Amino acid sequence: MHPRDIDLSERPFVLIWEVTQACELECKHCRADARPDRHPGELTTAEGKELLSAAAQFGENQLVVLSGGDPLVRDDLVELVRYGVEQGLSMTLTPSGTDALTPEIVDELADAGLRRLALSVDGATAEAHDEFRGEPGSFEGTVSVARHARERGIPLQINTTVCRETLPELPDLADLVADLGAVLWSVFFLVPIGRGQVLDPIDPERSDRVMEWLLEQSQERSFGVKTTEAPHYRRVATQARQGEKAVAPATADEIGRRTSIRAGNGFAFVSHLGEVYPSGFLPESAGSVRDRSIVDVYRNSDLFTDLRDVEALNGKCGACEYRGVCGGSRSRAYAYTGDPLESDPLCPYVPAAYDGPVPDQVIEGSVSSPADD
Repeated sequence: MHPRDIDLSERPFVLIWEVTQACELECKHCRADARPDRHPGELTTAEGKELLSAAAQFGENQLVVLSGGDPLVRDDLVELVRYGVEQGLSMTLTPSGTDALTPEIVDELADAGLRRLALSVDGATAEAHDEFRGEPGSFEGTVSVARHARERGIPLQINTTVCRETLPELPDLADLVADLGAVLWSVFFLVPIGRGQVLDPIDPERSDRVMEWLLEQSQERSFGVKTTEAPHYRRVATQARQGEKAVAPATADEIGRRTSIRAGNGFAFVSHLGEVYPSGFLPESAGSVRDRSIVDVYRNSDLFTDLRDVEALNGKCGACEYRGVCGGSRSRAYAYTGDPLESDPLCPYVPAAYDGPVPDQVIEGSVSSPADD
């Protein structure tokens, strides 16, 4: 089935399983507020396999991302990847840039059938990246493994956090993503939860300019570009196509993408304890995989069905003509207001027909960006 043909009310485009919160790093933006030791209540190997078997019921080639913390902390990781592949799942992995991330483990994962490796790079130099990640040597190790993955034929994805601190790094990071031969650059716009609460997000007007710049990169570079927790990138792209300078859609990567994906709609997250969230950045549980099938929770829980209904959105998001392709970050709305159906405060766009209150916006800064005039 082509990704654009997926019925998002029946299956997620992306299912993330946070296999652990344990990690050696102390990244400034960490959603999980990771710690060194594993939690005794983590899903066991057997429970993990049950989850993967249930996920296969969504349909052929269901995309599953194993995340953390650092998934490499688990000694059953390769076994879980192999089992998922045997169930017909497209298994991908987002490890941390620690000493555990070696060419040897990449070889084992490749042999197990790993579909994609997603590595986080938040600075274009060792100094910038290692300071953000809280671990000397993380940059060199990550880049080395990225090149090895490419040699093994594993498609590579680079993940980058966008906040005031990383904004000046973006142009050089784009060059690095191209140099590494990545197929996709996944750019995450900060949601203030976990350790990320101490970081400064960029202001709404600048977010649009950064997205316009990212759109240009998607046309000029060899890799695709997607945003995480910033679905108004699709609104920016649509406006560009409708403007004087028509812009073609970004080239699809090997896994493929489609519009309207957001927390609860095409996206689901299973925590290390088995709780099912619309997103790892929207920590409101819709149930536990220890009690209910992931398929049942995704399709039938009130939280997920509400989030899939764009007519239920409030404020300017609810009145926006782009809500069908965007819908706003439900996670950011929840982080700022406690209501996942409220407006996304990072989006500066105000629909012409809307005359209600505009959500409080993040504090504007004076940091230069690659999209500044």
